[in-house]
Amino acid sequence: MGLTEKCGLSLHSKWKHGNRNLITDVPGVKVGNVTINDGDIHTGVTAVLPHGGNIFQDKVMAGVSVINGFGKSIGLIQIEELGTIETPIILTNTLSIGTAWNALTKYMLEQNKDIGVSTGTVNCVITECNDGRLNDIRGLHVKEENILEALECADGDFEEGAVGGGTGMVCLGVKGGIGSSSRIVNVDGNDYTIGALVMSNFGSPGNLVIDGKHYDTSKYSQLPEKDEGSIIMLIATDIPLNERQLKRVSKRAMISLGRVGSYCGDGSGDIAITFTTANRLKHYSEKNILETKMFYDDKIDMVFEAAVEAVEEAIISSLWHAETMEGIRGRKVLGLRDFIETYGE
Repeated sequence: MGLTEKCGLSLHSKWKHGNRNLITDVPGVKVGNVTINDGDIHTGVTAVLPHGGNIFQDKVMAGVSVINGFGKSIGLIQIEELGTIETPIILTNTLSIGTAWNALTKYMLEQNKDIGVSTGTVNCVITECNDGRLNDIRGLHVKEENILEALECADGDFEEGAVGGGTGMVCLGVKGGIGSSSRIVNVDGNDYTIGALVMSNFGSPGNLVIDGKHYDTSKYSQLPEKDEGSIIMLIATDIPLNERQLKRVSKRAMISLGRVGSYCGDGSGDIAITFTTANRLKHYSEKNILETKMFYDDKIDMVFEAAVEAVEEAIISSLWHAETMEGIRGRKVLGLRDFIETYGE
């Protein structure tokens, strides 16, 4: 199944995708959404679990790229310094990151009685985009219980579009949201998976490009023609990569943005986080020297290319699955399918 079957649009792809064509094709990765739609409230939470075990005790190696830093995410500087992720990753709206941090911290403390007692504290990873164009963001409607519910309901199958953290998002002049995809890469005779999940809320109306075709969403849009709003791009894999290589993969997500029409405007927070489930780091170790695996750099282009494809398709999938929404102050944003049907693009 290619993008044609999944989204009703054509997209040239060099690499085949996994069974679900979701980030959860990477073994162990789970995703949970909690969606809040009520009057002027259009917001929510998406939780991504790198694996099904205790992530604090069994950390995953990771890298991050802040492509444009107009954002308020929490926990990125420790990923940059140590090259690991030790909690689930939460995606929500900008003004809910404090609530999300409180809830995720309590969740981690409940799982790990040693945190803050016999060991250090915990680096919770919270990411955000501003959904204030459609959502009553000042109302602070995301509650701690919503974060915990997203964590508890995380599974291999999940919805895309205007759900979870992507509920109130807008992207390139149409409705944005949560999107995902995967690619399969054969390395040394074995199949590995690269999965992507995005929360899309970026781009100037009129700039949308899908597989080289321009969609002029500015012809109806009530939004200013300005590239603002942000995107969070998560890339997961079971390929053994070290933290330097994971950061390099994260940097390539900018190519995916360019392919769909972004120029990473001044007011956009464009952040990519990549992790591998293949290299785990135990919180406690009796050994001072640990063994990990890495990719041969001279052959890593296949990983870069497949990751770029996965992120690009995840962005398009977020638009295709997002339905038209009328939000706060009567602002209406068309879903991509309704835009194509109405304007015949």
